[in-house]
Amino acid sequence: MTGRVLCIVAVLAVCSAMPSQAARPQAGSPQAVSAGAGAGADDPAQRVLPANAVLPLQDFLALLDVPGTKARAALARIDKQWRDGYAAMLLEGSGFMPDDFVQRDVLALLARKSGLRSTDVNALYEWLWATAPPLHPQYAEFKARLYEVLDPQFREHFAQQPKTAIRLDEIRWGGVRRDGIPPLKNPKMTGAAQAGWLADDDIVFGVAIDGDVRAYPKRILAWHEMVKDRIAGRELNGVYCTLCGAMVLYDTTVDGVHHELGTSGFLYRSNKLMYDHATKSLWSTLTGTPVVGPLVGQGITLRSLHLVTTTWKAWRQRHPTTRVLSPDTGHLRDYSEGAAYRRYFATDELMFNVPRRDTRLANKAEVLALRFAQAPGDALAISAQRLLAERVLHAQVGPVRLVVLTDDSGANRVYQADGAALLSWNGQDRALDAAGVAWRVAEDGLHGPLGQVRQRLPAHRAFWFGWVAAFPTTRLVK
Repeated sequence: MTGRVLCIVAVLAVCSAMPSQAARPQAGSPQAVSAGAGAGADDPAQRVLPANAVLPLQDFLALLDVPGTKARAALARIDKQWRDGYAAMLLEGSGFMPDDFVQRDVLALLARKSGLRSTDVNALYEWLWATAPPLHPQYAEFKARLYEVLDPQFREHFAQQPKTAIRLDEIRWGGVRRDGIPPLKNPKMTGAAQAGWLADDDIVFGVAIDGDVRAYPKRILAWHEMVKDRIAGRELNGVYCTLCGAMVLYDTTVDGVHHELGTSGFLYRSNKLMYDHATKSLWSTLTGTPVVGPLVGQGITLRSLHLVTTTWKAWRQRHPTTRVLSPDTGHLRDYSEGAAYRRYFATDELMFNVPRRDTRLANKAEVLALRFAQAPGDALAISAQRLLAERVLHAQVGPVRLVVLTDDSGANRVYQADGAALLSWNGQDRALDAAGVAWRVAEDGLHGPLGQVRQRLPAHRAFWFGWVAAFPTTRLVK
């Protein structure tokens, strides 16, 4: 038992004696949805058990008590009055239980009630997510009390019965405090000539907007997962989810309101959850929308912008005057290539499990991820290997017709594909369409000889498992 867990338990023991601060779900809130609505795990409504038909929150907090006498009595009551919705609190709390015998008995109870006959925590979570039972009405308060001992700021995300667009039991703690993976804000940039520390084949995320050209090396962002920068006069956030392999560029101003974002320390289906400083709502990295908290249901969606994942050599050749994120970040880190998450990237195993896996591709096979506001219900993933083999590939997402151009570095750029289809391109700056018209290939779009422009479209790379976990109905081009 570590000192950290003992500290957690000591405080929770005090919390278990406190009166509950959680209010009953209000009519019309996501928590108040009836048991007959949205039984699926993907239903955004957070179904809950009736408040008058559940054991009190203190019984679940007692499982974290020292010594384990109260815990064993509470566990007996939970066993006798079992509801599947209790499993979320038992599973989540099991890692913080100071009494090894109580922890053993909790996992044994879960194995018996689930029918799995297994005490493997990941298997039990997958059973819970597949079953998707109505949860305890004070589950959010349980999360608030459990995690506020790790970081008092965590309480702000779960207290006061927050509105939710996702199931709370699918939100897992990532093992760090809020902003424990520190975002970079307006970081130091240097010229390409000063970036001799970068190797030709180092991966960079390239951004070129209105003449402002920048490269953000993956080897730095893997340690920070978010860069908040002013690019071409706009407040933009590059959000890199190392676990799901996705780097997304967002404009963080919506309807004149700038949303200052940070790293929450929590995950949803192994995808990073952001938070905003003003309301402490949790946001999805892959959709740019609030999913827990006051901003849920307000119609707020961050606009995603185009970027490209490429090599330093390829980016530098295209953009000799590019600026580059400096390793002088003010943080002491090993920024050498591959230093961060080396073991994670070296295998196909996951650090945090997800509700389902799709074996059409390996978990961490890279895909080009495509999803547009014009068709929010349609998502497309194209295998990176397919794009290397087919350097000009046409596709459609909802009403959006598009073409993907892939160069020798493996970089993918996506453009509108209205009009004659492109047949070939030289891998650099020129593409030919079926009518024999030559188009200039640029970062902002395809430019025709008569001033026509086919706009660049936002897209990003992702690991297959992370993308399909977030969008289970996604189409796949292998």
